[in-house]
Amino acid sequence: MSEKKPTIVVALGGNAILAEDASAKGQKERLKQTVEYLIPLIRKDVNLIITHGNGPQVGNLVLQQQASDSSKNPAMPLDTCVAMTQGSIGYWLQNELRTQLKAAQIAKPVVTVVTEITVDAQDPAFAHPTKPIGPFLTETAAKEAMAATDAIYREDAGRGWRKVVASPAPQAIQEVASIKALIEQNTIVICAGGGGIPVLDNGLGVEAVIDKDFASEKLARLVDADQLIILTGVEKIALNFGKENEQWLDHVTAAELETYVDEGHFSPGSMLPKVQAALNFVKMGAEKQAVITSLDKLADIEDAGTQITWK
Repeated sequence: MSEKKPTIVVALGGNAILAEDASAKGQKERLKQTVEYLIPLIRKDVNLIITHGNGPQVGNLVLQQQASDSSKNPAMPLDTCVAMTQGSIGYWLQNELRTQLKAAQIAKPVVTVVTEITVDAQDPAFAHPTKPIGPFLTETAAKEAMAATDAIYREDAGRGWRKVVASPAPQAIQEVASIKALIEQNTIVICAGGGGIPVLDNGLGVEAVIDKDFASEKLARLVDADQLIILTGVEKIALNFGKENEQWLDHVTAAELETYVDEGHFSPGSMLPKVQAALNFVKMGAEKQAVITSLDKLADIEDAGTQITWK
């Protein structure tokens, strides 16, 4: 009987898809570089599930929809925009993966699953929107946008102002059985893009964006993954980030990391969701591991980034 292959969920950050060029050509070029970093991991013969963010893309799409809104061409709601960006990013990513897998002589199919994730209609997040989407604006531009619409903008980790929407917690993933079946067939699965399409128990979509890292952790839990890799713009997480006494973390236990969270070391709009998602995953058991690192460290993932374990 052959040894069971490890299952790994890799959550791509926004910088893996979008750089300065927001055109389709620019994003496909960025994804070409991203896939080059994924290939060494795929060579290790693992079951691979890829999730990704869509914050800038869905925000830009919402702006496009609003700009062309009319009775004959009405703007699509946010949940539909999430579905549209799931499809476009998934298409670009699977296309590039197939190209590079063929060049590397790796025989693995790739499938994108448009993913619906159930949320609770009573989730308090709907009354307190926090999830940033769309482009960064100056404070002046953000306040002008708030005055002209009912949208809410907030300052985001010193990088500018962004629109914020509700970010309810993921409760269930509708397509999890199909994702498991694909993995069993040696398929690389791209799913839960942008945190998944938020739907209620009755199947109706809602105006919200599920945090990609929490959705990735929920997925990793449901498929019984061995490792959750959360990719971001820095090689490791840090205490006192950006200060003179900044301290980068190589390895940390769940208990230690919880203490650092309680001490307020991680920004709610940036690193905190990644840390909380990693914590939730490793609490599943001693054999589970989470890694937070940058895309360029994927080839050396055994020693790279911040390694998070139960003990």
